[in-house]
Amino acid sequence: MSEIDWMNEAFTVAKLALENFEVPVGCVIVFDNKCIATGSNEVNETKNATRHAEMIAIDKVIKFSQENNLDSEMVLKNSELYVTVEPCIMCASALKLVGLKKITYGCNNDRFGGCESVFSVCSSDQEVIGGVRAEEAINLLKQFYKRENVNAPDDKRKLRKD
Repeated sequence: MSEIDWMNEAFTVAKLALENFEVPVGCVIVFDNKCIATGSNEVNETKNATRHAEMIAIDKVIKFSQENNLDSEMVLKNSELYVTVEPCIMCASALKLVGLKKITYGCNNDRFGGCESVFSVCSSDQEVIGGVRAEEAINLLKQFYKRENVNAPDDKRKLRKD
């Protein structure tokens, strides 16, 4: 499969997150030209602010490695991530620590971006490609933020004035 195909997969995952009332960020991790893990935000579902798409996918790679009797460190160091939104500083730091070799993302994360927009925490040996289908990623985010977040605390909810 091509990089376009992998980004298509990431957008499919992001759209499922949107349907589940999560911030629509989706990612896939590719090893040996196979998707071995996907991740979408699970922050609202779990009420855990660290359950970002990339963190979910890293956990799945570790599980994949264990199930296939592979060294997870080796797998991660030889894997690529495709994600619809630039990883935040927390996720970019995690991606650096696990040594992912390539990160391809959609739109910039102008508030929390950890690859290029706010900070560049990626290592110099990680390839980072941004701006892939950025407008589509932004449109997904706009769809999420236009509607009321049913998982938000009552005092934080946006009340619609129709």
